[in-house]
Amino acid sequence: MKNYFVIVVLCMAFVISGKLYAQGLLDVLEEEAEEPQQEFVTNTFLTTRIINGQSVENPFPGDLIFIISHHFGRLNQGAYDFWGLDQATIRLGFEYGINDRMAISVGRSSYEKTYDGFLKYKILRQQSGINHIPLSISWFSGAYIKSQRWAFPQRDYTFSHRVSYAHQLMIARKFSRSLSIQLTPAWVHRNLVELRDDPNDFFILGAGGRVALTNWVTLNAEYFYRLNTHSVEDFFNTFSVGFDFDTGGHVFQLHFTNAQPMFEPGFLTETRGNWLDGDIYFGFNIKRVFTLK
Repeated sequence: MKNYFVIVVLCMAFVISGKLYAQGLLDVLEEEAEEPQQEFVTNTFLTTRIINGQSVENPFPGDLIFIISHHFGRLNQGAYDFWGLDQATIRLGFEYGINDRMAISVGRSSYEKTYDGFLKYKILRQQSGINHIPLSISWFSGAYIKSQRWAFPQRDYTFSHRVSYAHQLMIARKFSRSLSIQLTPAWVHRNLVELRDDPNDFFILGAGGRVALTNWVTLNAEYFYRLNTHSVEDFFNTFSVGFDFDTGGHVFQLHFTNAQPMFEPGFLTETRGNWLDGDIYFGFNIKRVFTLK
């Protein structure tokens, strides 16, 4: 009888301990499930540009993006020039994602026959969960070389006179699936300016955003305000509005802007169009992604 009693006691002990262990394991799993998981925010914008200006988005690591940017002439040129469609300014560019934070790019614009190259680096990425970060912050640095022939070649020009630089800090937040906002303070330096009294350094504050109309279409807008200006006020702040269409492999951007050039020193400091006078350029950006690795 004593042996049977011992066996029964041992069996009950095993059953009770097993239940306690299982209950403890369930409690641990429930606690882990309740803990917030780290999750990065994606698709703050559909592509690497809001319209003319850069966005905080980069190509995915190993992806090469081919971008065709095109601006027609001014709409107020009338029927003779087919409301600007007889004229064109174009930029061709390549952007490559080195890793999940850094991207590089090269391009060439027909406007002043300008070559450009830039680097963009993600300093912070918006994320939820354990390490909550409410914003995405990226740094942009670009160099630009104007290869157009000099109007007065007899002057003592050097190669450095062709070069300008742009630096931007992009601060963005995706508030919801439908709304993203970005602030872009920028600094442009020109080695050569048109007039003696013009500054070599320009400081600009930009703002842009997008509103999702459907899962594949967004309404975008951006505005760049120049904090200092040229000595002769023949230039205007840049305002652009347009639509993004995501078709999977392509993103089409159709927009209206008062800026003819499509590289940073051009549209940030040399926008000659006035919206009130009808100096509006219709344009588009087409992006095609090639996965290299």
